[in-house]
Amino acid sequence: MRYKKIYPAAIFYCTALIFLAFVLDTPGNIWTGMQRIILMEDSLITDYIELAGIGAAFVNSALVILASLLILWLVQDPLNGYTIVTLGLMGGFSLFGKNIFNIWPIILGSFLYARFRREPFVKYSNVSLLATSLSPVVSFVCFSGDWTSFVTGILLGVCIGFVLPSLSAYTYRIQNGMNLYNMGFACGLVAMIMVPVMSSMGHAPTTAYYWAKGYNTTLGIFMAGLCLIFIIAGLFFCNRPPWAAWAGYRHLLKATGRAPSDFLRTYGAAPVLINMGVNGLIGVVYILAIGGDLNGPTLGGIFTIIGFSAYGKHWRNITPVMLGVLIGGLTMQWNINDSSVQLAGLFCTTLAPISGYFGWPFGVLAGFLHASVVLHAGTPVEGINLYNNGYSGGLVAIVLYPVITAVVRHRRPTLQDEDYFDTFEHDEPITPASTETK
Repeated sequence: MRYKKIYPAAIFYCTALIFLAFVLDTPGNIWTGMQRIILMEDSLITDYIELAGIGAAFVNSALVILASLLILWLVQDPLNGYTIVTLGLMGGFSLFGKNIFNIWPIILGSFLYARFRREPFVKYSNVSLLATSLSPVVSFVCFSGDWTSFVTGILLGVCIGFVLPSLSAYTYRIQNGMNLYNMGFACGLVAMIMVPVMSSMGHAPTTAYYWAKGYNTTLGIFMAGLCLIFIIAGLFFCNRPPWAAWAGYRHLLKATGRAPSDFLRTYGAAPVLINMGVNGLIGVVYILAIGGDLNGPTLGGIFTIIGFSAYGKHWRNITPVMLGVLIGGLTMQWNINDSSVQLAGLFCTTLAPISGYFGWPFGVLAGFLHASVVLHAGTPVEGINLYNNGYSGGLVAIVLYPVITAVVRHRRPTLQDEDYFDTFEHDEPITPASTETK
C-alpha cells in the first residue's frame, strides 16, 4: 500500500468529473444520455459525447473508474504503475465504448477463471478490467436489433473474460515487451475468431461512426488544467524538493520503456506525475496542431498516454512514433486529420518501446507502418475490439523485433519467457537472483 494515495486522488478526480458534468449539462439530459449509452451497441467509433452529450459521457467515465477502484480495493490489489495504466484506460475508453453495464460480464468471467484455477482474483484483477476492450460484444448481443438476447450477451461476455487471462499471458511473451497494449493484441485475436463465427450465423456486427466536433476549447481547457495539476503536484507535493523531482524525471527519460517498465516503483511518484502531465500536454497539442477534434475517442487516447506514463511512455520514446504517423499522412492516400488517423496518432505510442530500445529512427518506422496497418486491421473485427491499435501494434512489433534484432544488431531473436531482462545488455531473458524479487 505504498501508493495508497492513488485511491483518494482517483476519487477526487471522479467527483470533479461528475461536478463538471452537471455544470456543462442538465440532470435531465444526463439521465437520458446515460440510458442511450447503456443501450447502444458501442462498436468503434461510438463517441459518447456525440451520442449522449458531454455530461452523460463524463458521468459514465466517473462511474466506470469508481467501479474499477472498488474492485481493486476489495481484492487488495498491490498498487503500482500498472494501476495507473488500468485506471487511465478504464476512464479513457468509458468515453467511447465501455459503460457501467457492459464491463461486468467480462469481469465476472475473469473472476470465474481465477476460481477455476483456485487462485486469488487479485492476480487477475487488472487483466479483468483491461479485458473489457471487448465489452461492445456484450452490448451488441444484448441490444442489437437483429440479434437481441440478453442472456446470450451476458454469457458471451463471461466466456470472453474467462479465456483472456491465459491468452494475454501468452501474447505478452511473443511481443518481447515491444507493444505496451498487450491486452489489445490478445483481444484482437479473440475478435478475429468471434466475428467470423457470428457472421456465419447471420449476425455480423457493424461499425459505427459517432464523432463529436466543436469541443476543442472546452476540452482543451479541461485537459490542459488537468495536466498542469499533474506537473505541479509532481514538483511541489510529493515530499521531494522541486529540483530532485525534476532530476528524477530527467533520469526517467533514459528508460527504454520496454515492458515491463514500472516507472512508479522505479522512479517514484514525483517524476511519474511530471511525466503524466508532459505527455498529456503533448497529446493535446498534437490533436490541435493537426486540426483534429478533442472529443471522447481522442480524450481516450490522451488518457491512455497519461496512464502509460507510469508504465513505459515518456516524450523521448513517443514523439518519434507519432512523427512516423505524421510522415505517413504526407505520403499515403489518407489525411492526417481523418478521425481514425487522429486516433492512430495517439494510440501508436503503444510502440514507444521500439523507439526507446532500438533508437528513434526505428520509432519513426514503427509509427509509419502502424498508421497504415491499423486502418485495415480493424476491418475483420468490425469495430468490436476497442483496443484495435493494440492489436495492430502487436502485429508491427512481432514483425519488427526479430528483423531489427537480426539485421541491425546481428543477434538471434529470442522469445521473452520471463518478466525479467536486462534491456541494456542483451536480448536474452535472464532469471532474477532470488525469487524474492518477484
